[in-house]
Amino acid sequence: MSSSFLFPQTQSTVLPDPSTYFSPNLLSSPLPTNSFFQNFVIPNGTQPEYIHPYLIKTSNSSLSASYPLLFFTTAVLYQAFVPDITISSPQTHSRQQNRVISSYSDLGVTLDIPSSNLRFFLSRGSPFITASVTKPTSLSITTVHTIVSLSANDDKNTKYTLKLNNTQAWLIYTSSPIYLNHDAASNVTSKPFSGIIRVAVLPDSNSKCVKILDKFSSCYPLSGNATLEKPFRVVYEWLKEGSGNLLMLAHPLHVKILSSTNNGQVNVLRHFKYRSIDGDLVGVVGDSWVMETNPIPVTWYSNKGVEKESYDEIVSALVTDVQGLNSSAIETIISSYFYGKRVGRAARFALIAEEVSFPKVIPSVKKFLKETIEPWLDGTFPGNGFQYENKWGGLVTKLGSTDSTADFGFGIYNDHHYHLGNFLYGIAVLAKIDPQWGQKYKPQVYSLVTDFMNLGPSYNRFYPRLRNFDLYKLHSWAAGLTEFEHGRNQESTSEAVTAYYSAALVGLAYGDSSLVATGSTLMALEILAAQTWWHVKEKDNLYEEEFAKENRVVGILWANKRDSKLWWARAECRECRLGIQVLPLLPITETLFSDADYAKELVEWTLPSARREGWKGMTYALQGIYDRKTALQNIRMLKGFDDGNSFTNLLWWIHSR
Repeated sequence: MSSSFLFPQTQSTVLPDPSTYFSPNLLSSPLPTNSFFQNFVIPNGTQPEYIHPYLIKTSNSSLSASYPLLFFTTAVLYQAFVPDITISSPQTHSRQQNRVISSYSDLGVTLDIPSSNLRFFLSRGSPFITASVTKPTSLSITTVHTIVSLSANDDKNTKYTLKLNNTQAWLIYTSSPIYLNHDAASNVTSKPFSGIIRVAVLPDSNSKCVKILDKFSSCYPLSGNATLEKPFRVVYEWLKEGSGNLLMLAHPLHVKILSSTNNGQVNVLRHFKYRSIDGDLVGVVGDSWVMETNPIPVTWYSNKGVEKESYDEIVSALVTDVQGLNSSAIETIISSYFYGKRVGRAARFALIAEEVSFPKVIPSVKKFLKETIEPWLDGTFPGNGFQYENKWGGLVTKLGSTDSTADFGFGIYNDHHYHLGNFLYGIAVLAKIDPQWGQKYKPQVYSLVTDFMNLGPSYNRFYPRLRNFDLYKLHSWAAGLTEFEHGRNQESTSEAVTAYYSAALVGLAYGDSSLVATGSTLMALEILAAQTWWHVKEKDNLYEEEFAKENRVVGILWANKRDSKLWWARAECRECRLGIQVLPLLPITETLFSDADYAKELVEWTLPSARREGWKGMTYALQGIYDRKTALQNIRMLKGFDDGNSFTNLLWWIHSR
């Protein structure tokens, strides 16, 4: 990657202090701002996180785990946290000492509770909760339920079964003998113990499940890394302790892409299942998984090209739209999000002009793109601009550094991939049509890319590895440093796809094959995740019948919840819900909505109640996948367009189906 460039430095007045819950040795490096454990490290650190298959809540003296029940209505699905078991020490000392994150990886986090001498290795997808008791300590295991029985399963006192009155059974395994005593209706205590303790809920009463948990109870993961070692391939590798093989759990998307190239290195236990809001989690035995997606080539243009007989209509719209470009008018838009959308909208005109062999308008588009992009790259834009803050390590906007609500929370690390993806789309196109300009601004451009997609050692001092992309769930999260009851969330999958697509296009423009490979791999995974969890098909979906019947698409997807409404619109605005999963309309949209039957379901669900003109355009775009003639008539009657879209772009889309 290009030599590192830093935007002007600023001190944010709105960011939380990371030193509260991160151990001091981590504070000198950039920190994650959309991670699976984010709730543990932002004030007040009291909300749970979903670390499959458990909801986990921590305090300065204890850790509580819930094997959650799923609640659902026609509007929402969520998992409710109930502290099924809480692990602590009754001899807790110096209660003022905070719990801290002492290390983290792509697939796990190490949480220390010094006051209880407990260190938890919380691994995503582990059926066991694993703790190291660092010095001889009496332990307490409590529950909100009533304990029905506690029994030692062997004469070594290294395995117990704890049965609760909510029908749950928890298995407790230890690395050396532990002496547990059930001394109250909801409390188990131990004599002083040091070593490893692992607890796992029994997913069902099947004796085979007990045997599987017994068999794999002595091997535990300390951390896990995910590497994108070649295009369209992700490899998981765990650092483990103990003896035997490692048992982990895979969600439905893992199972779909767990590769035959594992060469028998993994064994999928399809009948060993834990329930989850993300679909059944199934057992996988193996220290390393290889997952591969189908390759998706990244291209500037539509896959099949535009029909020649439609060139005249597109050119006519193109001339009108390009004449309407006015760089001084856009200066009144100071929001980094809406400004970026205008940049992306204009960049489409240059590529459409190339597709329909009408280069005459390209100089005007190039001029507009230069005049609108350069002020953000050289710090001369009067109303706003990018700055760098080193408390967490990343870009904020000038407005966002003092106002947490400005730029949709960009200053507290919300939506970075959305905003920067729009800018990078315009930048990629400009660098393509004017390579000299591209070289001049290359350091700034790479700084924008690496803020949310840093995979180069030279940038590790400035940015975390992947700001938004979750390497266990295989999609992005958008909602940065805010504490939420249901964890991280993401609304618009299509804008997330755009971010990685745009990064790959930047790679194409600069001849950077590594950036193309990384961008297109993350893009392919984001598309598969959208199709798995956001796209709700009538027959093939993971959701409860009641919810699936009413919803063809998820509005906001949370780590621990599915919502039909949006942040900015009610669930009743179906054209809004469809549109936010489609925009911006680009060549990659063809792959995101490659299922014509689903596109038809979505349009038929949306159109009867569609009112908002700009959002209708996205519905008609999907209609064009299976009924071009009607879609064309519909878009010709539109009187308004989304601010990142245009009549030209809709014509290009319909005529290239």
